[in-house]
Amino acid sequence: MKKVLTIAGSDCSGGAGVQADLKTMAAHGVFGMSVIVSVVAENTARVIDIQDISPKMIEEQIDAVFEDIVPDAVKIGMLSSPACMKAVAGKLAQYKPQHVVIDPVMFAKNGDALMDPASVGTLIETILPFADILTPNIPEAQYIADMQINTPADMEEAARRIHAKGCRNVLVKGGKNMEGAMDVLYDGTDFHRYEIVQLDTTSTHGTGCTLSSAIASNLALGYDIPEAVERAKAYVTDAIRHAPGFGNGCGPLNHFCRLFPEEGAK
Repeated sequence: MKKVLTIAGSDCSGGAGVQADLKTMAAHGVFGMSVIVSVVAENTARVIDIQDISPKMIEEQIDAVFEDIVPDAVKIGMLSSPACMKAVAGKLAQYKPQHVVIDPVMFAKNGDALMDPASVGTLIETILPFADILTPNIPEAQYIADMQINTPADMEEAARRIHAKGCRNVLVKGGKNMEGAMDVLYDGTDFHRYEIVQLDTTSTHGTGCTLSSAIASNLALGYDIPEAVERAKAYVTDAIRHAPGFGNGCGPLNHFCRLFPEEGAK
């Protein structure tokens, strides 16, 4: 059985963060492990508060995992402060894990900030160079690339700019901001475009967390990056399509729709 570690924030409402990551990993048949870097009081409608875990405790959680059950892939999500980023970066340098997927979480689906924009420079300097694949959505890519994104050509240019900052592959996610929910993958030489029939839904809480965890799971299972992204996007689309309809805001996905399809159909 393959093992995947998520290093991210906790979402008490269960739709995003570490909770979404572990559900996604279980749905892919890999053994999920977690390092909590922040506790977030949030639901589908709003972020109420964030409390960061101390850098020392973040480091000790990572040590606990790597000294005993070495992961086959690592997914990194919300890192809300420079102190969190530096703690994680130090351990990535120490353990040199395979298949590092980084989701540069800056905003919740309802638009609330999960990272101080002043911390983006630290993210770029300390975390991006470890990324085998970075998965920013359009608002995040605009921050990192320092440009506006309105078209697929803009997505490609942003991917080029972000790739130049040190990550090996960049997946700019279009989501609701781009026709066909187009995503653009760039490996430094070639582009791949992924499109679907766009779904008219508000059940999108945790889509970025879920996609990055699905990519990490598929990389651990032996797929290359383009195939891992394609499989992950198909999985997220199914999970959105069969969403349970919970909450008063952007609702969660159905992470187990492929295992329990009769439940998702209700």
